[in-house]
Amino acid sequence: MTACGVRGLYAQNWFVFQPKNDFRAGEIGLAHWLDAPAGKHGFVQMKADKLVFEDGTPVQFWGVNIGNEGCYPEKEKADGLANYWAKYGINAVRLHKFTWDEHKGDSSTVMNALFWQRFDYFQQQLRQKGIYSGWSHIYGHRVREADRQRLLNYDEVKNLKYPWAHLSGSTSALVNFAPDLQDLSIELTVNMLNHRNPLTGKKYADDPALSFIELQNEDNIYWSAIGEALKQAPTYRKLLCAQFADWLKNKYQTDENLVKVWGQNNLPKGESIATKNVFPNPNHGLFGWEYETAFKEKRAINTHILDKMTFLFEQQTQFYARFTKAIRATGYRGTIVGSCWQAGSGIAHYYNLYADYQAGIIDRHNYFGGDVGHNLQPGKVNKQSMLEVAGSGLLSSGLQQVADRPFALSEWINTLPNEWIAEGTPLIALYGMGLQGWDASYQFASNKAGFSKGLASDGWGGVYNADSPLQIGLYPALARIIYRRDIKEATVVSTRNVHVPSLADGKLGFQEKVSQQFDIKEFDGDISTKNLAVGRTVVAFTETFEKTEKTDLSKFHNAATQTLTATTNQLKWKYGKQPFVTLDTPQSNAVIGFTEAKKQDFEELSITVETPFAVVLITALEKDKTLKTSKKWLITTVARARNTGMKYNDDGTQLLEKGQAPLLLEPVNFMLHLKRKGEAILTILDHDGFPTTQQQTIDNQTIRIDGSQTKTLYYTLSWEI
Repeated sequence: MTACGVRGLYAQNWFVFQPKNDFRAGEIGLAHWLDAPAGKHGFVQMKADKLVFEDGTPVQFWGVNIGNEGCYPEKEKADGLANYWAKYGINAVRLHKFTWDEHKGDSSTVMNALFWQRFDYFQQQLRQKGIYSGWSHIYGHRVREADRQRLLNYDEVKNLKYPWAHLSGSTSALVNFAPDLQDLSIELTVNMLNHRNPLTGKKYADDPALSFIELQNEDNIYWSAIGEALKQAPTYRKLLCAQFADWLKNKYQTDENLVKVWGQNNLPKGESIATKNVFPNPNHGLFGWEYETAFKEKRAINTHILDKMTFLFEQQTQFYARFTKAIRATGYRGTIVGSCWQAGSGIAHYYNLYADYQAGIIDRHNYFGGDVGHNLQPGKVNKQSMLEVAGSGLLSSGLQQVADRPFALSEWINTLPNEWIAEGTPLIALYGMGLQGWDASYQFASNKAGFSKGLASDGWGGVYNADSPLQIGLYPALARIIYRRDIKEATVVSTRNVHVPSLADGKLGFQEKVSQQFDIKEFDGDISTKNLAVGRTVVAFTETFEKTEKTDLSKFHNAATQTLTATTNQLKWKYGKQPFVTLDTPQSNAVIGFTEAKKQDFEELSITVETPFAVVLITALEKDKTLKTSKKWLITTVARARNTGMKYNDDGTQLLEKGQAPLLLEPVNFMLHLKRKGEAILTILDHDGFPTTQQQTIDNQTIRIDGSQTKTLYYTLSWEI
């Protein structure tokens, strides 16, 4: 049986997941772990590759996204969200694309009174709980009538049509080179920062509970959508061509000199420096294709392509510099994110990464699974497990971590209807936040105060549902592991050296490829994703051109057993068929994946998981205890989940019926052997983490737990000490 071959119902008695969404602590609650109120240590700052507060206190953010009107909810929902997130140990939220509506009059840069009333209240509730907020407020700035006189061509922008309807009529893509459009984003942001929240008495610019400001969501000047926008916006195409012509004139002086270097065939007929109409063709697909083709043909990258990429990079950095300067002028001292999007492979990719590096922290997005679109519906299924290829999927974004910058993954989730979605959250927590030392994670997305009724998001049925027992349901264990820093950060095992001035000459020094299908991205090349399973893997922007050495993982790699051991020796990743991951630290143990009922032996216990695919997390409940000294352990177990009536075909490649609520959980059966002496009591918790009357005494250090009988995902194991 392979990772992709676990089909049908392993047990016939899956049980209904039925939480009451009771946000009191119970046994699992983490509200008292949050360092409230948010902002007590000053603004979040960059210190080399870490996030620290102004008073020197280090921080990692383990958060979620919420979007649109959810960012300014009515009071009852605001209270519920704050209580829900605090209970499950969420210390940060990314407020996403929340400035599309609720403007004042015809303005696109001033929010109205209703917005501020609700937004201010929500922010105060979050800050009191110790939950920080970050602004991802611009995802295509939608122009409005009051902008008409200040834009080069209002109607062209207003009438823009993108394949993604939510971006139509916005400044998306064009904003990266057009100062008039940039002014709108800057003015909106400055106006918001200068708003004073009457409940805190602070302007947002002065509020250290605002952890970051993102300049724009999922956008950059290399994004191929800009080509379609320019076809519809001739005024802005003319502007871009004129900017490029001026850049070329500064470099080559004349068209004659340009043609000598570019070659006549690479300057389309009718284009020239003199007429200011040379088109830079901003398209990462073109640039990536040229980079890969040149490598295969063992030739240099064409100069006209290099010039276009370099010019576009300079335009991008000019925009970010303008924007950042305006934000800093308000007095805001927190962190800034340029954007969180890719730019294909090779030279353009590293130009884009460096533009984000200059703006602030490195932030990226990634998704895995899915294949049915944004809504859960019958259709094709990506049945792969990320565990099969070490470091792949969501974790592969870590190949963009830069040596002297904090790193965030601000949108990610294992998407439905992939059946192994429970693997994603612990992989990000253990390998991303733990081994790699990432600084922030924001799962996409938490849309309500409590768990959803079915597998997909309530309401629109979205496949991006963090309000699931397979996602936030794991946070009581994972947040403890992160905040207590149970996992040692690895040493650096691989550094890719990038000398930015050499990019203009086409010199990178190593080969890699970025593959992207919509939101799902994969990264690989000379430096394999396997590095991410072993140690920190970073990019270094260097002062001079330096060779990048391939990594020798031989002392961490057992090829016979297909196992990679981390430099810290706390994590092991068995890849290939029947893949799984184990964690062994003084405070926590974990088994994730397909263990074939083979016993996994740890320092304080051994565990045999009988369920073909499962996640089992065992951790000390207390902040300052280990498994050896703790009075009480929290045991969390999940496997697969399905809606009632949900059906796949026999090989799992097609979802036949999506089913409906209530949500069913596959029971996890396992044998636990304790090396710790003394009588222990196993207590079954309900789905909100409260003790039930069901208990069992363990007096011989061994117990078999049958999830089909206990019908839960939470247990405690306690000792009288």
